[in-house]
Amino acid sequence: MFSKRTEPASIASQLVLLFTLAAAFLLSCGLGVFYWLVVQHAFEEDNAVLADKISVLSADLKADGPKATDEELKSVRTGEHPVYSVRVVDSAGRTVTETLGMNRLLPPSIFPSPHISTSSTRNPKNYRVGGRLFSLLTTIEEANGQPYTIQVAQDRSTDDRFTKEFGALVAVVLAFGILASTLIAITVTLGEMTRSLGRIGPTHLNERVAPAGWPRELQPLAVAFDAMLKRLDDSFTRLSQFSADLAHELRTPIANILGEAQVALTRDRAPAEYRETIESTIGECERLSGIVDNLLFVARVDAAREPIAPTRFDARAAVEKIASFYQMIADDHHVTIRCSGEGQIYADSALFERAVGNLVDNALHFTPEQGSIQIVLAEHAANFEVAVSDNGCGIAPEHLPRVFDRFYRVKSSRGSDGAGLGLALVKSIVDLHGGSARIQSEVGRGTTVTLIFPNKPL
Repeated sequence: MFSKRTEPASIASQLVLLFTLAAAFLLSCGLGVFYWLVVQHAFEEDNAVLADKISVLSADLKADGPKATDEELKSVRTGEHPVYSVRVVDSAGRTVTETLGMNRLLPPSIFPSPHISTSSTRNPKNYRVGGRLFSLLTTIEEANGQPYTIQVAQDRSTDDRFTKEFGALVAVVLAFGILASTLIAITVTLGEMTRSLGRIGPTHLNERVAPAGWPRELQPLAVAFDAMLKRLDDSFTRLSQFSADLAHELRTPIANILGEAQVALTRDRAPAEYRETIESTIGECERLSGIVDNLLFVARVDAAREPIAPTRFDARAAVEKIASFYQMIADDHHVTIRCSGEGQIYADSALFERAVGNLVDNALHFTPEQGSIQIVLAEHAANFEVAVSDNGCGIAPEHLPRVFDRFYRVKSSRGSDGAGLGLALVKSIVDLHGGSARIQSEVGRGTTVTLIFPNKPL
């Protein structure tokens, strides 16, 4: 009996496999490094903030004794899940003070042993309980001649969820990238595929396959391949810019918090001064929280994971509610808000109010005193339009193509301290409804942003 010989794979199959493996390797390396950098940066920043937190507590305890930490506990944001939990234990193991409810989830026994080295404060112990992730730090400080143990826990559940969702998104992008590479490899000519394999890489996405030299039947494929490379090149460029902008936006409030804390610790200060510093720090933290919340919302919309519950409701009543909410701010700047038009709109009411509210808030930043803001409604057979106009300073033509980009800001006459996410969030909400947004502006005359929501099919 002779065993049946297995026929060797064709050259085309081997090259397709080689091309697919190479593309998978490049995508895996690029996305893996990007994922690691984002996650590592987020956790390092959290570790630094946690280390600063325990340093402030140690300084307060050393200067004023155990009761000094009571003020710190009052400054910690309260609620169902506080961001920080603090406990002070004396040398006999008795709890002097602690955050309300801390002992139920975080008993003293699960905290790490105290260390003196700086490196240990940068590498806290992570602990999971009840589906939540905590980072734990412990240190010892003397007060009134007696040693006290300070235990601080930081709730990182939000960061943990972001890491998992971001990892899932990276995995989906990798899978689609490998699939696209395989399909392209199957249809591309062998010679051109081999040459392209040697040229194209993460830093050489500007390469093109020159469709003019391809067979007539494959020229549409070559054009599509070049278009894909152009989209990838544009995506990588935008991703790099987005990462740089994100780092800048997060660095500013973190630097403010760190700077104020360092200045506060340079000398003994009155309780009122410490309170002012803490209130300023809370303001910066709330600003950071707002940036992160908006980023997560836009990211979920981009990944088509933000659920909506569209209903038909009275658009006029909704915009009048928004105008009433912002009227007090408008009165402070002597700006009037007027509504006109009416009709029934089919949309998620909460997201609709959020989008229009962002436009009104943005218009207030660009409208001078004695100016006016108009909210105009127009119902059509196929769609519903909402236009928000102001007679402010206007936007120069070179800025208009980018005003819906994340973190892109146009300086107003009164200045703007926002994060540049307002119009990006509005665009994401409209896209989520299958609609569109457009902007018209003239310098010195004002700006009009129009949101177009499709009507529910009859």
